[in-house]
Amino acid sequence: MRFWKIKSYKGRRVTTHYVRWVVEGREWKEPFRTLAHAESFRAQLMTAARQGEAFDIETGRPVSWKREENILTWYAFTLAYVDAKWPYAAPNHRRGIAEALTDATEALLARENGAPDRESRRAALRWAYSDRIRDKNEPPSDLVTVVRWLEANTTPMAALEQPGKGAVLTRGVLDRISRTKDGKTAAANTANRKRMCLNNAMEYAVEIGALSGNPLKAVNWTKPRTLATIDPRVVINVDQARRFLAAVQRRGKRGERMKAFFGCMYFAALRPEEVVDLREDHLVSLPEGGWGEMRLTNAEPRAGSRWTNSGNVRERRELKHRAAGETRHVPIHPELSAMLREHIHQFGTGPGGRIFIGPRGGLMTDRAYLKVFHEARAEAFTEAEAKSPLMDVPYALRHAAVSTWLNAGVPAPQVAEWAGHSVNVLLRVYAKCIHGQQGEAMQRIWDATKP
Repeated sequence: MRFWKIKSYKGRRVTTHYVRWVVEGREWKEPFRTLAHAESFRAQLMTAARQGEAFDIETGRPVSWKREENILTWYAFTLAYVDAKWPYAAPNHRRGIAEALTDATEALLARENGAPDRESRRAALRWAYSDRIRDKNEPPSDLVTVVRWLEANTTPMAALEQPGKGAVLTRGVLDRISRTKDGKTAAANTANRKRMCLNNAMEYAVEIGALSGNPLKAVNWTKPRTLATIDPRVVINVDQARRFLAAVQRRGKRGERMKAFFGCMYFAALRPEEVVDLREDHLVSLPEGGWGEMRLTNAEPRAGSRWTNSGNVRERRELKHRAAGETRHVPIHPELSAMLREHIHQFGTGPGGRIFIGPRGGLMTDRAYLKVFHEARAEAFTEAEAKSPLMDVPYALRHAAVSTWLNAGVPAPQVAEWAGHSVNVLLRVYAKCIHGQQGEAMQRIWDATKP
């Protein structure tokens, strides 16, 4: 056994400190982000050597450390779980899994003393939970020591089953996913979604024999109440919709490109990811002065490059709630039909017949259409409307479309088919009155009951 001095390499962003030692003539080295961590690791090696411990010539570390490494830690388990789920999960679901596991890991650190800072730990976990990136790359230089620390400093899975301690750890996890990063109470939908992810992870742990039972089921945790219906205050009426679309068109060249984009959400109840993927061959018919029809085949939800197989921000997938290859037919309102004809005549189509593209032929980005959305909303609405939740996000245009169809008397099964929902979800979530119809309803009641 021989030990060398710690060697430090100063990079462009960070300095890396290497502990170097020799076992049976073979040199080993371990990188650390801070000198203190490097000195601590070197001291542990030297202590083991002075105490006469045997060193493993395959790992360069004390044999006793290898025995400890055979204990399945929470961090090692989560990597195995991500590997198992990745091939079958949609990009946005992968991101959701990573968010839930990251929060849970914060509650399952074996020690805080000497830990890397919180932002570094979270950055390292985001790297680790992207199966595509972790499978092909070593950790970035500024995260190497953080990843190594996580490998050695999360709670063993067996601790989740220890009497008393397991319940405390599990409650700590549930409390963490119920709060935001800054400690505030998280939205109920967010907390419930993360709990579903963790429950699935614990079931996987039982499946592979890492746990004998799901610890989440042994803890009495009150599920936060969530809104099951759309807030009627966000739903616009047709007059407000036309004011908004006119304001979009007045936003210069950018707005002219986006009038039909937002029109597809309001008149055809398309999701934003469905509008982004809309192609010319999806337009089955686009007559002048009458109803047309579109046939949707795919959608391109935005998940972020870290979570897609291709590394692109968006990834083309099957329609939501539908099997691969399944399509959905949607009627094209005469006003929307005119918008689409004018749009194609003025701007043409992009690669693959894509209808909505940027000025340079690229994808219509979230940043671009959100900027126009908020500017046009502020211009089109009255001061009172602008301060209210009315159409606070683009998705509210879809809510308005579905509500309009229902209030027009279209049978629920037909609306569900056009919107891409089950009838049960439609009636539970989308059956809301259009903004302004409450007054009409009260007037009818007054007419029926006045003296």
